[in-house]
Amino acid sequence: MNMKKIEIEKKLEEIFKDRLLLDTADLVSYGFDASFGQYMPEFVVQVLSTEEVQQVVKLANEYVMPVYARGASTSLSGGALPVKGGIVMDFSQWDDEFEIYPDDLIIKTRPGVRTGRIHELAEKHNLMYPPDPSSSVVCTIGGNLAENAGGPRGIKYGVTKDYVIGLEVVMADGAVIRTGGQTIKNVTGYDLTKLLIGSEGTLGIITEATLRLIPKPIDTKTAMIIFEDLYTSGKSISKILTSGVRPSKMEILDHNALNKVEDYAGLDLPRDAAAILLIEVDGEPDNLIKELNIIKKALKEINVENIEIAESKEAENKLWQVRKLVSPAVVESGYTKISEDATVPLSKIPEMFKKIDEIKKKYDLNIVVFGHAGDGNLHPTINTNMRDEEEVRKTEDAVEEIFNYAIEIGGTLSGEHGIGVMKKAFIKKEMGEDGVRYQQMIKRALDPKNILNPGKIFPEEGEERLVLRNE
Repeated sequence: MNMKKIEIEKKLEEIFKDRLLLDTADLVSYGFDASFGQYMPEFVVQVLSTEEVQQVVKLANEYVMPVYARGASTSLSGGALPVKGGIVMDFSQWDDEFEIYPDDLIIKTRPGVRTGRIHELAEKHNLMYPPDPSSSVVCTIGGNLAENAGGPRGIKYGVTKDYVIGLEVVMADGAVIRTGGQTIKNVTGYDLTKLLIGSEGTLGIITEATLRLIPKPIDTKTAMIIFEDLYTSGKSISKILTSGVRPSKMEILDHNALNKVEDYAGLDLPRDAAAILLIEVDGEPDNLIKELNIIKKALKEINVENIEIAESKEAENKLWQVRKLVSPAVVESGYTKISEDATVPLSKIPEMFKKIDEIKKKYDLNIVVFGHAGDGNLHPTINTNMRDEEEVRKTEDAVEEIFNYAIEIGGTLSGEHGIGVMKKAFIKKEMGEDGVRYQQMIKRALDPKNILNPGKIFPEEGEERLVLRNE
C-alpha cells in the first residue's frame, strides 16, 4: 500500500470508524450496479451528514482521488460505477431525514431516501410528487436527481428537474452551496439547480433537495388500445395528443413485450396484437369518460376501434400490472437484461419500431420494445448471454445501431437513464465536437481536478464504441 493510500485510509477511519469498509467482499459489492462492468473502489464510506460528505470531498480534492456518490445502485447507465477506483460514498444509509411542508407544497429530503417513501408521504397529505421512475420502490431520490429520472407520468407532468426548486450541494473543493430556495418562482442569478440536476454527480454532490408537490388528482381511468400493426400504433400517439386530451400516462408494448408478459403472468392479453397502448387520464371523475370518448373519436378517424376501458379499479390495476411486469418477464425469460432508452420524435416512433425489428432479425437477438409512448421514450431491451463472446459482440453492434438511428431521425441517446459509461462513446454523434467541448469546459470550471465521478458522460481516448464487459 502506497503512502498516499495509507494517509487517506487513516483520515477516513478517523471520520467514519466502522462505517469505513475495506474488506474485499465489501469493495467488490460496491463495484457494480444495474448496468454492466465490475470496478474495484479503494475505499467505501457510508455517509450520514453533509459534514461527512464535505470532509470526504476535501480529502479527495487534497489527494486528487476520485470520489463516487452511490445510492441504491439501480442505474442502468453505470452512473455510479467507480471506474477510476477511489472512494465510493454510500448514501443509502442516510435515509431518515425528510420532511413535508404541506402548506408550502414542498418536501425537503436527503439523497438516500427512497423515492417510493416520498410518494407515500405526499399522498398522506393528498398531494403528489409526480416523477415516478419504475424502480421507485427501491431507487433513491439522489440517483433520480443525478440522472434527471422520468417515468410514465412524464407525458403530462414532466420529469425530476421540473419539481426541484432548491438544492444543497458539496462542490469539488469542499464548499457547500445552496441553489434555488423554497419558492416556486426564483430567477435570482444563474439556474444552477437545473444545471446540477441530470449532471450525473460530475459537477457537485447533492446532499439535500427541496421538491415541489402538486395536488393529487381526484380520480383516474385507464384504457387499453389494441393494434394490428405497429405503424398505426405509432400514428395513434400523435392523434391522441392532438385530440385536446393530455393523458397522464401513455405506455406502449410491442408484440414481443406483450407476449413475454403473458408467458410470465398469464393476464389474458391479446397475443396476436402487434402492439398495445395503455392510457390513463386523471382529474375530475365526471370528465374522465368524456376524455376517453374524445380519444376514441380521434382514433376512429384512423380506423382504430379496438379500445377496452377498465370498468373498475381492480381492472385498472390489472392493466398497469402489464406494464410493470415487462422487466421481470424479460429477466425471467433468460440471461442478462440490457435496457436502453433511446428517445425519438413522436412522429418517428413507427420508424424506430421498424428499425429495431430489422436489427433484431439482422443479429438474431431477443429484443422487446416498450416505453413511454407519450414522450417518445422507448426502451429497446435485449436478453444476452454475457458468457457468449459472439453474442455479446452482436449485442454491442445492435445497441450501437439503435443509438445511431435514434440520433439520425432527430432523437437522443437518453430520455431518463443518463449517459454514464454505457453511452459516452456516442455523445459526440448527438452533440457534435463543439457541443461536447463546451460541456467539458463547465466540468473543468467546477471540478478542475476531475475528482467527481470521473469516467462518465465524456469519452476518453480509445472509447469510440460500446463495450458491455470491462474485463
